[in-house]
Amino acid sequence: MSIEFVTSFGREALLLTLLVSAPLLGLALVVGVMISIFQAITQIQEMTLTFVPKIIVVLLAMIIFGPWMLRILINFTSQLLLNLPNYMKM
Repeated sequence: MSIEFVTSFGREALLLTLLVSAPLLGLALVVGVMISIFQAITQIQEMTLTFVPKIIVVLLAMIIFGPWMLRILINFTSQLLLNLPNYMKM
């Protein structure tokens, strides 16, 4: 295996990780900002108020985006395993 191949493969894996995690992280960020604005407006400084909505939204997002995320990860893994003999010849 050449250095270029390993670098491109690692880049592809990192981009896939970002692609799969982006919906969950984005929704958690949006909910966190909304809760922070709500806390600033109402001057409620309850720590659990920030965690519970984020957990609920992330769990709902995992239910909604889970099949898509799983399909992308399965495709990547199956392509990796199917082409493994070719990668070893490089």
